[in-house]
Amino acid sequence: MAFTVIWYGRQGVFDKVTFDAEKTAKDHAIAMFETRRVDDGVVCVEVRKDSGTVVFSHAEN
Repeated sequence: MAFTVIWYGRQGVFDKVTFDAEKTAKDHAIAMFETRRVDDGVVCVEVRKDSGTVVFSHAEN
């Protein structure tokens, strides 16, 4: 099963990255959030299963 990390900016979807494992996708989202927020203006990140179910999300405060 694939897991997609979806990065959102103020205008909508900014970028998508696919991983094979949920833990890897979640760890990537957590580790990169602050850097992507500062560098790219990301305001939210989600990890979704192939079915579209959100398994993790994080937004700026």
